[in-house]
Amino acid sequence: MPATRPHHAPSDHPAIAEAKIGILLANLGTPDDYSYWPMRRYLNEFLSDKRVIDYPSWKWQPLLQAIILTKRPFSSGKNYKSIWNHELNESPLMTITKAQTQAIAQQMQQRHGDRVMVDFCMRYGNPSTASKVRAMVAAGCTRILFVPLYPQYAGATSATANDQFFRALMEEKWQPAVRTIDPYFDRPEYIDALAQSVERGYAALENKPDILVVSYHGMPKRYLMQGDPYHCQCQKTTRLLKERLGWQNTDLVTTFQSVFGPEEWLRPYTVEHVAELARQGKKRIAVIAPAFSADCIETLEEINEEIRESFEHAGGEQFTYIPCLNDDPVHVEALCQVIDTNLRGWIG
Repeated sequence: MPATRPHHAPSDHPAIAEAKIGILLANLGTPDDYSYWPMRRYLNEFLSDKRVIDYPSWKWQPLLQAIILTKRPFSSGKNYKSIWNHELNESPLMTITKAQTQAIAQQMQQRHGDRVMVDFCMRYGNPSTASKVRAMVAAGCTRILFVPLYPQYAGATSATANDQFFRALMEEKWQPAVRTIDPYFDRPEYIDALAQSVERGYAALENKPDILVVSYHGMPKRYLMQGDPYHCQCQKTTRLLKERLGWQNTDLVTTFQSVFGPEEWLRPYTVEHVAELARQGKKRIAVIAPAFSADCIETLEEINEEIRESFEHAGGEQFTYIPCLNDDPVHVEALCQVIDTNLRGWIG
């Protein structure tokens, strides 16, 4: 409904929109284009985030600005170009996040009618978190549920998305009541969606893989030692997936990818471990990436190109990448259940 003036208010009182509940989905982000300057802007925002790189600014920023951001936009841009959705002129992450948002919005509309408003934002790049918070408040959202699309909590993913959300709220004259969701790494509906994707992937193959590599985005080991629960939540996701599939410990292995910088990260490293598996005689492997809710540069390019190449160069013969859950109906339903759980007390 359009905004209206309160019944007993004076004639010059500003119109107020009917109260709604906003459901704001959030993902990592994407450059606007794979050319140099859009890539540089995106990488600068991402790599300047203290949640991602926590080195002192006096030490990190000169290195970032003078060296990394003069070279990395070219290599990263080339990688993005190889997976870019040229038809829509956007990254696959953007295309998939739009589809997820549309599917969730349809489900929420069926369940709750016009009382809810569903949209998405990106932590880095566009659409910005601040712009979407502003739009929701302007549309009359007096309550907002913020939904970072990361099953496992990490400071460099869930927490920094929440940080940006809270910063956006600081700009609002009339702040809505807000909630952020719990990590859903062990929710049965999420585990079941993962298991179904594995079962479909295996059923489509003539030869069953020797092992499933469950590859998560990495993080410095130091973060784990400082109390970040991400590593433990990843291990639990793998265990629950194994139990849901009815498999043995030898049927799958947990690894970590996307290592950056000189310090030690969570091990084993996916790119190294798949090569070791090939040398051990496991010539057929499948790879799944449960930490990503949507296929992106880390899955479509890193896993399906770089990690595949490492495996094949070491003698591997059959490499199967099982896509992220994306906008699969089972995944959409799992996310809707997570959302409804976190809406309790706000909506009947």
